[in-house]
Amino acid sequence: MNDVKSIILVGVGGQGAILVSRILTHGLVQAGYDVKMSEVHGMAQRGGSVSVQVRFGSKVHSPIIGRGGADIMVAFEKMEAVRYCEYLRPDGIAVINDYEILPMTVASGSAEYPEGTLDEMKKNFTTVIVDAASMARDLGNPRCMNIVLFGAMVNALGLSEIDWVAVMREILPSRILEVNLKAFDLGLKA
Repeated sequence: MNDVKSIILVGVGGQGAILVSRILTHGLVQAGYDVKMSEVHGMAQRGGSVSVQVRFGSKVHSPIIGRGGADIMVAFEKMEAVRYCEYLRPDGIAVINDYEILPMTVASGSAEYPEGTLDEMKKNFTTVIVDAASMARDLGNPRCMNIVLFGAMVNALGLSEIDWVAVMREILPSRILEVNLKAFDLGLKA
């Protein structure tokens, strides 16, 4: 029996996908899972694409998720959801931040941001749309939208048996802990 679950986190450099993967893997290891992780963030510091693959279960042999192999995709930006949707299983779940970061070609006017990305995702996958940016702004810290999305992912995967608050207390600096705990709670309810 294969009990391995596969998660792909995608976004743009600086959105906090790497931090979410650290919290996620730390909590999964503490819960007794075998966990493997792979991250790609080449030009991320320049606004480039970031992807993190996390696989967990009783025994995981590889961190790599093949096309059509992810149980869940968490997209920190709408276009990144479309860019990586081929990795999601047909019966997988897409948790997507309703948020746009304009790539250089769009910002310069030489291309247009594609319309209808969320509608296309809904046609093909079980899709949870989260306005994490607005939720984070309402908390007074736009940077915690990654933790809002983390909460939504925990809920979608049914990983509530792990004490994520304790995990975040171990990993996050005290100066940002309280707002991120509130962000996580909002994400769980989203």
